[in-house]
Amino acid sequence: MIGMEILKPVAVLAGWTLVMWLWMYATRIPAIGKLPKSNEPGADQGWTGAKLEALLDPRIQWKAHNYNHLHEAPTVFYAVALALALIGQGDGLNAQLAWAYVGLRIVHSIWQSTVNKVAVRFLLFALSSFALMALTVHLLLAVFHGG
Repeated sequence: MIGMEILKPVAVLAGWTLVMWLWMYATRIPAIGKLPKSNEPGADQGWTGAKLEALLDPRIQWKAHNYNHLHEAPTVFYAVALALALIGQGDGLNAQLAWAYVGLRIVHSIWQSTVNKVAVRFLLFALSSFALMALTVHLLLAVFHGG
């Protein structure tokens, strides 16, 4: 079908998000298990991410931060990519931009989850954002100007 090539990077990013979910819990659950236990009943009830920030090593939390990030800007990517596929504009340059976006987001995830130097992380985020902006402009042009 015409315009459907863009669905491949959409599927890969959705799959990558689940990989990050697994990585997050594979590191977080053992870390939580090593926390000092309180004898107070319900001492671990109602914990939030903010509570865990104070209790867990930052290197453990980096995976959770990235997992959360994969539910922010990528939601715009999913909407734009699906709209481009729907109108038959998901091939060619748009598919290439989508792959660039997904590749940069995966590298961003790995970087944030392991090294987490902010300057490089921001560069990866900015580059992926430019790819997303280009896709969005292409969608706007296609929807409002038929091109």
